Amino acid sequence: MNKPYTTKCDPEEAVVANKSTMPNTPNLKGDWLNFNLLLLLYVLQGFPIGLSGTLPIILQSRKMVTYEEQALFSIVLWPYTLKVLFAPLVDSLYVQRIGRRKSWLLPLQYLVGTILMYTANNIDDWLPESGKPNLTMIVCVVFAINVLSAIQDIVVDGWSLTMLKKNNVGYASTCNATGLPIGMFIGSVCPILLVSEDFNNKYFRVMPTTGGLMTLQTFIYLWSIIFLLITTLIGIFKKEKDNKLELDHVKISVFQNYKLLWDILKKPKIRLLAIALLTARFGFSGMDTASDLKLIDAGISKDDIMIIETGMYAVKFIMPIFVSKYISGPKPMDLYLTMTPIRLIWSITYMVLIYYTPSLINNNGDIKVPIYYYFSLTLIFAVNTMLSFFMLLALYAFFCRSSDPRFGGTYMALYNTFYFLGWLIPNTLVLKMIALLTFSTCSNDIRNSCLTPDLKSVCAVNGGSCEVFVDGYFITMIICMVIGFIWYFLYRNKLKNYKPMSTSEWSVNVS
Repeated sequence: MNKPYTTKCDPEEAVVANKSTMPNTPNLKGDWLNFNLLLLLYVLQGFPIGLSGTLPIILQSRKMVTYEEQALFSIVLWPYTLKVLFAPLVDSLYVQRIGRRKSWLLPLQYLVGTILMYTANNIDDWLPESGKPNLTMIVCVVFAINVLSAIQDIVVDGWSLTMLKKNNVGYASTCNATGLPIGMFIGSVCPILLVSEDFNNKYFRVMPTTGGLMTLQTFIYLWSIIFLLITTLIGIFKKEKDNKLELDHVKISVFQNYKLLWDILKKPKIRLLAIALLTARFGFSGMDTASDLKLIDAGISKDDIMIIETGMYAVKFIMPIFVSKYISGPKPMDLYLTMTPIRLIWSITYMVLIYYTPSLINNNGDIKVPIYYYFSLTLIFAVNTMLSFFMLLALYAFFCRSSDPRFGGTYMALYNTFYFLGWLIPNTLVLKMIALLTFSTCSNDIRNSCLTPDLKSVCAVNGGSCEVFVDGYFITMIICMVIGFIWYFLYRNKLKNYKPMSTSEWSVNVS
């Protein structure tokens, strides 16, 4: 007998299908504790992502690393591209006595807390105020944390479908959309602003003093305790429902899960969409990956950038309220394609601003940033954030419409994997391209090209400095824009004609 399935993409359909056995109106009465717990789990999930984004800014602000080394650091987010490979294991292997989701969640979060504590104990040695950082150890620990966090993502997404009552499953997406940005905000903005002496003296203290509100070591140590404490409380007090009641107890083995992925990938429209997603972000990667780093190189403080980024998170919180009615239509991919050339052209504003930044903020050798510059920078950031977030919302709406409702979680994990790969691969390549296409010469010896660390040392010993005469950032930005427009004209008509899911084109059969 066929059994009904539910999907996170459209929980309202699940409510309608089961209205004879449950209330058809969402009501969090009696479900608030579960709602808040789910929100908290997504906050914990977003913290490592935010931390992974802020460490490159700290390294760049201290003039510790090259763009090639930044490219090495960018691999720390790659574990999120492998979620779809872990998902069948998470769904099929567990200890019944502990619980289907707790069997994975408890050890994962204990490990994250332990690694964070180890990182806190060593961060001052790995990331000194001056001198060369131990980039290898920083990359290793952050990569390990992200592996665990990526698997935790799968666990929490699965638990979100059964932790709340069936008529409240729609609130799971609210927890995700709210909790993740909060965690990312805490992990990315707080390590810079709370540690900054200048920021805290300017905004929080009556009398200036040395140091921030806390050290980076204290901040990481605090969050290791938070992870360990919350995990312990969940293990003791949170009881998980019997997995036999989940999704009407439709159980697929590990082998069947992997076979399902293969059957999905064999669909012609899925293959074309996969290629499009893997290449869609290349046009924006120069703007998204390197612009903050170039601003820091030009003299803008990391504190100022983080303050502006804080405002951008507010934009992300507010935007869904105003744009949800547009992206919920029958053709969300049309909206994504419409915004693509606009955002590509907007990258020119970044190039212009970064080109003129040194002359605008330097006053006879002193850095003094005028008010109009902050206004211009905030405007450029805000427009890019709104365009980027609108495109992301439209794309996720398209993912939901092009997923087989019976296996929505598998489809969404697959789409997210392609999309994340299409973001990370260009990021790494762009940073390497900037390093490769940047040419310098020693100020007192034009024969010294400053290509290697040894040549840079020779230049410094002789009293000179390596001066850039060809900046690879601008060349890379132009290359990215060209690739972006090629992608747009190549896929515009193909993706524009993609319609909502139909059984023959998108869905698969499972025996």
